[in-house]
Amino acid sequence: MQTQIETRGITIAQARQEASTIFLAKVFNWMAIGLAVTGCVAYLTAESGMARTLISSPLFLILVLAELGMVFFLSARIEKIQPATATGLFLGYSILNGLTLSVIFLAYTRASIAGTFLVTAGMFAAMAVYGLVTKRDLSGMGSFMFMGLVGIILASIVNIFLKSSGLYWAISAIGVLVFVGLTAYDVQKIKTIGEEGIMQQGESAIRRGAIIGALALYLDFINLFLMLLRFFGGSRD
Repeated sequence: MQTQIETRGITIAQARQEASTIFLAKVFNWMAIGLAVTGCVAYLTAESGMARTLISSPLFLILVLAELGMVFFLSARIEKIQPATATGLFLGYSILNGLTLSVIFLAYTRASIAGTFLVTAGMFAAMAVYGLVTKRDLSGMGSFMFMGLVGIILASIVNIFLKSSGLYWAISAIGVLVFVGLTAYDVQKIKTIGEEGIMQQGESAIRRGAIIGALALYLDFINLFLMLLRFFGGSRD
């Protein structure tokens, strides 16, 4: 039965739902900004011809390592850094990711990249809605998907040396399932954070929470896109 204790004329359940909705909107807004920045940087880098220079330069590896460092730093220090710093790191990561992702324009046609993006957006939206409306606790699934993610990383490292096409496609298929599952899990987790009172913790906590939530969903979307691109991307060759 819904709690009938009222706060400012609305029930506690309604207040929690309203707070969660506002927080989710902030998270998705920052995620959309990050994706837009990455997309624009990737396209402009490819159009300028810099992508070919990057892929054949040691700078590409440096950029990839810088991206990993920024993700780990932001995730580990989110509670201690200023909101403006967290925002800057998130946008900086989006720019770096745009630079490294520009190389996909060298391997795939623009039409297939656009088509795959739309497919990714549809799948992401469906799983985000599922994460929002399901009454099932997805914590167990999140732990299972995280183990799957670790497995994908290890298998990908092994396949650098094996160069097995079968393993490549298996990793891609499992990767799609993992990031689809992580999307639902992360959205439910962000919804719960909104319901548990982050909107009453002050603007700094809200901004930091929105940024780390946006980063999680941004990574889910980008990785799902890259896995799907292996199946739907049309080669330029």
